[in-house]
Amino acid sequence: MFERFCGLVAAFVLFGTIGAVEAQTISVPAQPTFAKDVAPILQKSCQNCHRPGNIAPMSLLRYQDVRPWARAIKQQTTLRNMPPWYISRTVGIQRFKNDPSLSDDEIALISRWVDNGAPMGDERDMPPPRKFDDNDRWHIGDPDVVVKLKQEVLVKAKAPDYWADLDLEDLGLKTDRYIQAIEVKPIKGVKAVHHAVAQSRFEDEQGNLQQGLLEEYAVGKFGDIYASDTGRLIKAGTQAYVNVHLHANGEDTPVQIALGIKYYPEGFVPKHIENVQHVGDNEDLDIPPNTKNVRADGYSVLLQPARITAFQPHLHNRGQAQCLELIYPPQVSGGRAPKETVSCVDRYHFNWHIVYLYSEDEQPIVPAGTVLHVTSWFDNTAGNKYNPDPTNPIAFGQRSIDDMSFSWLSWYNLSDDEYKQMLAERQDKSKRLSASR
Repeated sequence: MFERFCGLVAAFVLFGTIGAVEAQTISVPAQPTFAKDVAPILQKSCQNCHRPGNIAPMSLLRYQDVRPWARAIKQQTTLRNMPPWYISRTVGIQRFKNDPSLSDDEIALISRWVDNGAPMGDERDMPPPRKFDDNDRWHIGDPDVVVKLKQEVLVKAKAPDYWADLDLEDLGLKTDRYIQAIEVKPIKGVKAVHHAVAQSRFEDEQGNLQQGLLEEYAVGKFGDIYASDTGRLIKAGTQAYVNVHLHANGEDTPVQIALGIKYYPEGFVPKHIENVQHVGDNEDLDIPPNTKNVRADGYSVLLQPARITAFQPHLHNRGQAQCLELIYPPQVSGGRAPKETVSCVDRYHFNWHIVYLYSEDEQPIVPAGTVLHVTSWFDNTAGNKYNPDPTNPIAFGQRSIDDMSFSWLSWYNLSDDEYKQMLAERQDKSKRLSASR
């Protein structure tokens, strides 16, 4: 048993190293221009959000839109604040399915372009404009169904925080279906929405009302795309509603929320069922005023072998960082438990609750009894720009001005035979990669 654990850790370390080395590079010209060099980067990594009517504060579609923001773009890309991607580049897994971050050479190119005066260059070098439609607003791709709140909610300019269960339009489900990807998001009034958790209601075969989680939205979250051949069942006749937490932002704000679902083909049954749950919850928070690096730890246990597919920290305004450590069962009773830190968000941003989707070759394959250790750090000082008041002690709570400490984790359970086979395949690939060096 212990040899399998050691092989697993070795495979993780190897693949993480390779992921860091294989970053895409481009040559950096001496005199980059917007038309030839910068516009393609903005199209690829920025414009989906930075365009009229979308979530970013300014458009980056045209040179005349971009030029006034050139130095700010240099600063934000150099600091790696934009595009939003805050996973540590020095700890744990480094390859992800949804990584929008820029390469070092792309950042260097933008910096050189700005330092050279941010020239337009020859308009004939401009790439064709990127075409957008409403589906580009969905990070899961083109949904098969989109439903909205039956009625918009008006959040007054000055009002207490508001929690409610709000009904969505009918999903129209006539048969059982499996979900391939799902996303919840505000389509109006995003600044007033702290969270929106889509839930399902349906009657079981005995006529009892059942409820379950569909998907959570928190500020900046982009939805969940499940791993290949995994999904979640949604029953025929299911009705959906959203549990919302809304808060005033200084102006009357109408709020509308949408749920988008992408199904597998009718009749298709995936091999595995995806789990998306809180792990490592710690509700015993005590964050003193004017204090940084306050630590909180939480633990959960996987009772079956599993393959972990995604990680997302959840903290509030004082959130500073969060790491996920896997503690494997010891070889013998009383023995030392091997452990490994697989992911750290070392610069937590309250406005971006990002789901980090591990690439297929990096997804941790773990034995039954693995402990999920979530460590969070908090910054309750004036140096934290999201902090509304550093003079108050902070405890656990539902409001944005309170705080939380847990991770959303996605995984699917494995049989003992599947676990052994997947682990053997991972170890074999690790050996072949080592031999080829």
